[in-house]
Order: sequence, then structure tokens, then C-alpha cells
Amino acid sequence: MSSGPERLYPARDAALGGLLQRGPDTFFVEEILPFRPSGVGEHVFLQIEKAGLNTEEVVRRIARHAKVQPRDIGFAGLKDRHARTRQFFTVSLPGKTEPDWSALEDRELRILQCSRHDRKLRRGVHLGNRFRLSLMVQYGSREDWEAALSQLGQRGFPNYFGAQRFGHGNLAAAARLLAGTGRRPQRGQVGLLWSTARSALFNAVLAERVRDGSWQQLLPGERVQLEGSHSHFVASPEGADWPSLEARLCAWDLHPSGPLAGAGTDGPVGEAARAEQAALAAWVGPPEFAENGLVWADRLAGQGLRAARRALRCRTQDSSWQWRDATKLEIEFFLPAGSFATVCLEALGVQTQG
Repeated sequence: MSSGPERLYPARDAALGGLLQRGPDTFFVEEILPFRPSGVGEHVFLQIEKAGLNTEEVVRRIARHAKVQPRDIGFAGLKDRHARTRQFFTVSLPGKTEPDWSALEDRELRILQCSRHDRKLRRGVHLGNRFRLSLMVQYGSREDWEAALSQLGQRGFPNYFGAQRFGHGNLAAAARLLAGTGRRPQRGQVGLLWSTARSALFNAVLAERVRDGSWQQLLPGERVQLEGSHSHFVASPEGADWPSLEARLCAWDLHPSGPLAGAGTDGPVGEAARAEQAALAAWVGPPEFAENGLVWADRLAGQGLRAARRALRCRTQDSSWQWRDATKLEIEFFLPAGSFATVCLEALGVQTQG
């Protein structure tokens, strides 16, 4: 399983080692929305707890049960098959009889909430996810582990896309699609492969910023992204507000950003643009399309995708932890939408695969 470009992390103050315990009893994820269901409307609003299923499998089950098409079902984010997760779905049922939702339940799926809502749930509308995870500590003192966990909420970690984005041959399939070779995937898979390709380019840029130590700094011409928003703008060192921008960076009010390739001109300029272009030029794709990242970005722009930005860094919020015994550490934290708990743990020295 390819995990895309190498994910580099800053050197830690202490050497830690651990193993993520993956499974429904040791890996829990709860999706957090910024709103409650309206209580009225043509959409059924469900909160579902699942284990051993990915989000697409839940969508197919709901579609069969409600006798609708998968496109009639909305959800905010994809959730891990190897965890116990709670997430929300909407089902469009205008003028249709609502099914008995309890008949959908089994040992893998439970209905926690059922209401009505006035619109379809869209991808990315959730605030983020709350995680409760168990680690098997292999080395490192309690004091060092607790200090490192605190630093995740203060210093943050590089906001890579996790290995899940590249699993099961997605990057190779994306390369074939960009190269125009092989059989074209099913329509529903094309968007996933474009997302995989964009994630690889973003990770390549971020890895180079980690390598040169600038991932938490504003480069001249940086396109900065506002905290909790998709809004961004160019930061110019010639402007009188440069010191205030640096102060806002330290306060986690804004962040340096990296590319989500597509058509458009909303990129950095000057030194920041040169650094980004150099990082893309240095990365080369897999054998299926072994061209550099600049060629990949150009091909992606030709697919009608709109260019966007993603913050280079992230931090945990509302964290807590508890030692269950000398080697078992249970931790809880919140991450904003789009960030990966596995990446956060890798920054600590935790093995998250295998």
C-alpha cells in the first residue's frame, strides 16, 4: 500500500515510540457539526454509530433500505473502517414513506438519532472530529509523553494528508488516470482519484517546508489561510502590517498554506511561490505517471478542478489523557475537519499502520 510522498516531521525534544491500537474498542471518532437538525423538511437526518464499515458502505446500506439512490444521501466526512465512529447522514425522501430505521440496525450499525432537516448534508460542513484513542507505549517516560502531548496543542504538527488517502492503490490509479492510460475508473471513483493526486502534491510541498524548517513561518509572498476558514490572502513583507501578520501566526489566527492543485491563480507570489514550485518540481510520481509535480498540477488544472489552499499546520484542541497501566495510554482530542488523527500521532513517534 503506497502512502504517497514521504511525511517528514520536526525533530522531537524526546525520543518516543508507541503503537496505535486500531479497533472498535480502542479507536473512537465522533463527528461534530456546527448546527442541529431543523426538525422539519424533506430530508431524514440520522446520527449513526458504525464499526467495521466505511462511510460508502453505510451509504449503500441506507440507500437499499430507503429505496433511494446513493446520490440522495448526504454526509459531511469519510470515517475510518477500523474505528467505532459516530457520524451524520441525510436521506432525501420528498413525499415518500419513511422506512423503519430500526430494521437497519445490526452488530455493525446503530441509529442514535433520527430527526428531520431542510437540506442535504454537504461534504466538509462539519467543524471536525473528536477522537478517543489507545496507544501501546513502547518507550519514553510518562513525563516525556505528557510533555509531547501538551506540545501538540501549543506547537502543533504538520497537516499532512494521512496514509488512508493513498491506500489500496489510489495513487497509482490516479497516475494512470492523469496519464490517460488503462481503463477509466467508474464515475464515482474519479473524484476520489483527483483528490488523491492533489493530496500527494500538497504533502510533497509540506514535506519540503518541514525539511527547511519554514512550515510554521511566513515566507515573503505567502498565501495565508485564516483559522477555521477557507479564506486566504497574500502576505507581503513590504506592507506595514507584516509584524501584525506574524503576531497572528503565533496566535494561530492564520497559517501558511499549501496547494490543492487546480485551475486558478490563487497561489503565493515571490519567494513563497518559488519555494512551492521547487518542491513540486522535485517530486516525481509513481511509474504509472512518473512526471514531476508541476506536470501533475498542470494536468489536474485541465480537469476542471478549482485551485484551493490548505493550512500547512494543525494543532490538537481540548486534549486530555489517562494512563490505564504502565504501557497503555488513552488520549482524547479534537481536530478540525480535514485533519488526520494518524498524522498527529505520527508526529509523536507513534506507529499507526500494521
